[in-house]
Amino acid sequence: MAKPQALIEQVRSSVAVEFERRHAPTLIADRKAAKAARHKAKHHKYTKAAFFRYCYYDPAFKFFCEQVLDVDYLPLPEATRAYGEVGVQNSSDYVCTPFKHILGDFAEALDLGADILIQFGGPCRLGYYGELQESILRDMGYDFIMLNFAHGIEKGYLGWAKEVLKTVNPNIDVPHGVVKLKAVAKMIEHLDTLRDYYLANAGFEVERGAFDAAWVSTMDAMRTCLDERDINQVYREAMAAFRAIPLDKPADPIRIGVVGEMFTAIDSRSNLDLDQKLIRMGVEVHRMLNFTNRYLRYNEPNLRVGAKDYLTYDMGPTSTLTIAAAKKYAAEGFDGVIHAKSAGCTPEIDCIPVLQKVSEDYRMPILYLTYDSQTSDTGLDTRLEAFYDMLAMKKEKNK
Repeated sequence: MAKPQALIEQVRSSVAVEFERRHAPTLIADRKAAKAARHKAKHHKYTKAAFFRYCYYDPAFKFFCEQVLDVDYLPLPEATRAYGEVGVQNSSDYVCTPFKHILGDFAEALDLGADILIQFGGPCRLGYYGELQESILRDMGYDFIMLNFAHGIEKGYLGWAKEVLKTVNPNIDVPHGVVKLKAVAKMIEHLDTLRDYYLANAGFEVERGAFDAAWVSTMDAMRTCLDERDINQVYREAMAAFRAIPLDKPADPIRIGVVGEMFTAIDSRSNLDLDQKLIRMGVEVHRMLNFTNRYLRYNEPNLRVGAKDYLTYDMGPTSTLTIAAAKKYAAEGFDGVIHAKSAGCTPEIDCIPVLQKVSEDYRMPILYLTYDSQTSDTGLDTRLEAFYDMLAMKKEKNK
């Protein structure tokens, strides 16, 4: 006969087994995760966000979506002519080419499953493009939320952050989001520094394609970053890799500065790979115009003082940066400048007479390039080759 204590233990075991059958053991962390998932499903309906295609900032866009907004990032595939036509067909003839590119990108993102579109606007009419593009896309039958960076900017950085972040996730941890925004800024700064080094040296690599391989590797590594420490580590390794690439660079190479409109002058799709065309010619390329110099460190009054012989007032958008950069390149003895803009860009059209004055004063040639949806590679190649030949002959003559 079993002892009383053994009987008690047997009863306890059977009760525990039965309880376990009815109520599976759950860890506190699991309960918290399940609660968070239910909360997100109820309050955070929008979960997949997309930016439009723009330069080399894709890793920063990804980081912003995943680490700041706490949503999934939808990367866009290589651009196709089909969606480019969607942007053209649904835009007014009078808007610039960047508007049409962005609208086509947004339509493609929505077709791929995005429910959040992020329009970080721009310093000119582009600042109003968010509202107009949202209206056009809704007329096309799309349902989504538009996160427009132009909203709330008058409230200062903290007010803007709250306005922007809570548009997507009303219950977002704002202090955490602000910390991650700082990391986004650091990534952008590093990407711009790396790109500056690339532009100045890729045209002189001993092994063809070495810089491009290092650049692709860097972009892939940046996409895996989770915090500022990761970003800084990737930057250090990337810069070391860039500097380790053997160069065959002449003591006095042809140097060209690129200035112009914010979208066209730096986006390879918009300017038909202007950077690569110059690099393949063996040119040292410089471009002050980037996110870091236009947004993170931008001080328009100081720039205007530096170009006071040519500027009295702020002409808007990137005009001050365009003229200040051209004047800097001229004063430093650059061989030439390329001014790239989209057709109908009024601020950059206003810059042209001033640039002509800079060119005249410093005897520095300037090539003016205007892009629209019909601009061809062939015509651009011909003009760039002629410009390069002129600069090379001028340099040889002045030796």
